[in-house]
Amino acid sequence: MDDDDAGVGGGGGGGGDASPQHEGGGGAVVVERGAATAPARDAAAASPTSSRSVTETVNGSHRFVIQGYSLAKGMGVGKHIASETFAVGGYQWAIYFYPDGKNPEDNSAYVSVFIALASEGTDVRALFELTLQDQSGRGKHKVHSHFDRALDAGPYTLKYRGSMWGYKRFFRRTALETSDFLKDDCLKINCTVGVVTSSMEYSRPHSLEVPDSDIGYHFGTLLDSQEGADVIFSVAGEKFHAHKLVLAARSSFFRSEFLDPESDEENSEVDTSNEIKEIVIDDMEPKVFQAVLHFMYRDNLVGDDELSPSSSDCPIFDTLAGKLLAAADKYELPRLRVLCESYLCKQISVKSVATTLALADRHHATELKSVCLKFAAENLSAVIRTDGFDYLKDNCPALQSEILRTVAGCEEECSSGGKSQSVWGQISDGGDTSGRRVRPRV
Repeated sequence: MDDDDAGVGGGGGGGGDASPQHEGGGGAVVVERGAATAPARDAAAASPTSSRSVTETVNGSHRFVIQGYSLAKGMGVGKHIASETFAVGGYQWAIYFYPDGKNPEDNSAYVSVFIALASEGTDVRALFELTLQDQSGRGKHKVHSHFDRALDAGPYTLKYRGSMWGYKRFFRRTALETSDFLKDDCLKINCTVGVVTSSMEYSRPHSLEVPDSDIGYHFGTLLDSQEGADVIFSVAGEKFHAHKLVLAARSSFFRSEFLDPESDEENSEVDTSNEIKEIVIDDMEPKVFQAVLHFMYRDNLVGDDELSPSSSDCPIFDTLAGKLLAAADKYELPRLRVLCESYLCKQISVKSVATTLALADRHHATELKSVCLKFAAENLSAVIRTDGFDYLKDNCPALQSEILRTVAGCEEECSSGGKSQSVWGQISDGGDTSGRRVRPRV
């Protein structure tokens, strides 16, 4: 296996010197204030102030799978395949893989791998690690790590967007193609970025630390115990006890149901007999209604293990997240709608974007709809080959028109230099149906 020392491309620089330490070896710089009178000196001695500068790394990782390595060969020296961008430390990053190498002098003998700063930033200091996974199961990965050399060299400084850190001679191609790192024409690269951040901690005399809010915990306990419940919901035979005032405070739908004067007159006979009102819900599954109550009392979503679909082929309309979005629309819960939109945004792929778009349009999820339209426009050639796009043809033809209008907007952006490839040109070039973006992010 051949490799080379790490090289910085595209304007990257070396790391800066660490700040000098104050004499005395203390982790904090204590500032004492002098005074003209003895009482003032006594007060200062009783209530000293201190400050501490803390420099640390914010770490994040990304896994980049390169499927079809043999087809990527021959694209040309200096040309790369880019991963989707990922966020670490407030900046966007991307992995660049050069099948034919980055520099002409290597004569395509090596593959090159770099990590690039993909968002605006100046003098961003960071540590990096690149790992080429051994796919034999023996765990003999090829690791290039800057983390364990940090004390010797210090973090690297990336000067501006497009600055890179990595290896021009990451691996000799002939060795790579006969190794256990390449399996089923697939490479797997893990990247870890540690962005250096600094903060100042300052202690003030007579300050008290205020604990985080625990109102969600207490309301959740109230829901679990059913203490004081004054309404029962019957959902497909399951009973859910709840509290009218809590529901009314959280939802304008339930406020109208329970606190509207006309509604009170209709239910006055039931109220005087001290009977608990039972409401039948016939358009929702018990697990969905339970998740709605969980949000209304605790102000957060149920766990990812419950939200995740049972299989990758599960239609978006049948997932718990999709049904919760519908419930948020029905019960007028705007925060629940936003939480569901945020979750569903992370699940968008070429395969799912069309049906997710239909779901967002049906339940007034405007932010999710906007993301879907842009994603579909940028990956049009792949999206039109999916079953979801056929679903739009049969059920939501107006949304197809919206996609085309979004494509037109992307084309206008492209004509002004905002994109590197025409969106319409994707149709003739072919598309990636793996669920990732077609065009590289830089």
